Amino acid sequence: MKKSTGVVGQPIGFKEIYYEAFPMSSIELTPSQKKILRALTNLHKASEDAIKGEDIAEQVDRNPGTIRNQMQSLKALQLVEGVPGPKGGYKPTATAYEALEIQQMDDPAAVPIRHEGEDVEDVIVEEIDLSSVHHPELCRAEIHIQGSIGDIHEDDSITVGPTPLSKLRIKGSVDGKDDTNNILILRIDEMVAPAEEPEH
Repeated sequence: MKKSTGVVGQPIGFKEIYYEAFPMSSIELTPSQKKILRALTNLHKASEDAIKGEDIAEQVDRNPGTIRNQMQSLKALQLVEGVPGPKGGYKPTATAYEALEIQQMDDPAAVPIRHEGEDVEDVIVEEIDLSSVHHPELCRAEIHIQGSIGDIHEDDSITVGPTPLSKLRIKGSVDGKDDTNNILILRIDEMVAPAEEPEH
């Protein structure tokens, strides 16, 4: 595994740690399907119950009829199961997490994230990516998140870390959001990684 150097432009290597159990998914989803499926996994993570189409519609700002149509195709792909009855709705299957490249971790390595100085609960930092940001001199980081990022807005202040291995801590403000893939793009104000060897 690549060891982190904490230098801008170097991948920190979360992906190797968290994703090694999964082959790349062969299911190609449209951005719309991805957004709906991600809303479902986020809502399901928070409540563990079957999720109503109306709740998903509200999250992704579509009408419930559109959600029902999309759910038919997601069921056909075996990404969603329908739960009948008054408490019914939809649940994501294990394949859904795989398709979104989310590993369901019983005990994920917790990477704290703070929004405007407050700890954010029910959110998992999956990956910090400094390698795919196109202008290293501008100091940007992509933070891949599992959980809802609906309350986070542009220019909000965010602190991520310390990470489990390299103890990297990034402080910055939100430059943009990718709601489909649950990614925050940060303008980095400060990036600190201790110089000592990380413990294994």
